[in-house]
Formats: sequence, C-alpha cells, structure tokens
Amino acid sequence: MKKRNNLTKLIRIMEILREPDGCPWDREQTLKSLVPFVIEEAYEVIEAIDARSYTMLEEELGDLLHQIIFICQLAKEKGRFDMLDVVDSAIKKMIRRHVHVFGKEKADNAGEAIKHWTRIKMHEKKKRKKGYLSDIPPHLPALLRAHKVSEKAARVGFDWQDINNVFEKMEEEVKEFKSAVNSRDIQEIEEELGDILFTIVNIGRFIEVNPEDALRKTVGKFIARFHFIEKSLKKEGKDLNTATLEEMEKLWNNIKKKESQKSK
Repeated sequence: MKKRNNLTKLIRIMEILREPDGCPWDREQTLKSLVPFVIEEAYEVIEAIDARSYTMLEEELGDLLHQIIFICQLAKEKGRFDMLDVVDSAIKKMIRRHVHVFGKEKADNAGEAIKHWTRIKMHEKKKRKKGYLSDIPPHLPALLRAHKVSEKAARVGFDWQDINNVFEKMEEEVKEFKSAVNSRDIQEIEEELGDILFTIVNIGRFIEVNPEDALRKTVGKFIARFHFIEKSLKKEGKDLNTATLEEMEKLWNNIKKKESQKSK
C-alpha cells in the first residue's frame, strides 16, 4: 500500500514545485520547453534496456514518469486534464482495443490481435486525420518513422511479395544513386540517398529488424571501439591527432577480433 501511495506523493511533489513558493526552474517550464527532456529520458530508458540493467531501467523509468507527471500538472493548471485522467483514458483504450480479450472477438495469434487493434484504431481516428498515414508522428526519428510508415502501408496490402523483390529494388536505387553522384546534382543525390535508406528500412521490416534499433546499436559499437583506440594510443604515449591511419586500423581490427572471440 505504501508504494501505491508513492505515486500520489510524486504527483503532489510536482504540484508543490509549481506553486508560487516552489522551484523557480520548475515554475518557468512550459509544454514546449519539456519536449527535449521527454526525448532525452525516453532514450535513456532505451539505453538501460540495451544495457540489460534493471537497476538502471528502474531509475530511468522514474525519470520518464516524472516528465509525464510534469506535463499532466501543466495541463491541469490549464484546466485540460490531470494524471488520473490520463490513466483513465489509457485504461479505456486498452480495454476498447483488446476486443479479443475483453470483448467477443477472437484472436488465435499475434497477427489476428494486431488486425483487431488496427481496425479499431482506424475507426477511432478516421474523423480526425487527413489520411491513412497521417497519424504517424512527424517528429519521430527518420528511420523509425520510415519503418512505421512502410509497416502501416503493408498492412493494407501495399507491399512487395517477398524480400527478393526488395533486394531488386535496392539494386535499382543504388544504380540511380551512382548516376546522381556522377551528375553532381545535390538535390538529386539527396533524393536518391533517401530512396536507398527507405529501401533498407523495408529490408529490415521484412526480416523483422527495426532499423532504428540496429543503427543505434551500431553507432554505440563504433563509439566503444573508437574509445578503445583512443585509450590504447594513450598507453603508447600517442593521441588521435598524431596516430597514423594504419595504427588506428590495427587497433580497430584488434578490438573486432576480441569481440568475435567473446561471442563464440
């Protein structure tokens, strides 16, 4: 019971922070000013998941929850909604969209469950959107947005027959990109590069790999390897500015070899 009351306590703390004699910084915040913090905390939750650290995940989820409560407090001050309204709305939505659990519909597998969810969601939003794909948030990271766009289009049959068709499309896009590079037309180069990236996203979708996750992990791996190079050079009395490309490549291959041995 004590832990349950803690949520109410956290909401109350946020109210106090926003009061006239509360925290000057918290009192200055707006919905718009909180956007960077929401994004940052969400990515830190992802980082904790990637690190497979439940201790870290517990802390980061708390930070994200704080941002949600903060936004609810701002909305409450405007007479719009509060945290309890958000929870109530979420409860109703989960029950409404899980008709195969709380209603009379049936779903023998995940695919059928998703069909029910999508059908109900489309019905709910058809009155307040301009088109089928318009409810996908425009501020999502580009790779994630591309994945959601292609995934949603595929649900209504706008898709390739199999992954070999996507590979053929990839070869076509690479040829067009090379042609654009040779023409030195910056606008055309940008457009063709975008086509390549979008096609790669679709390859990922076919093999059930989220491109945003894949690229994030690759970037993290690159940073870890580069830091290894930096530390190794420092031990030799060198730095990144004085080391040769050959020296850095040698260290890069060393760390790759170590990673390969660990994975076996």
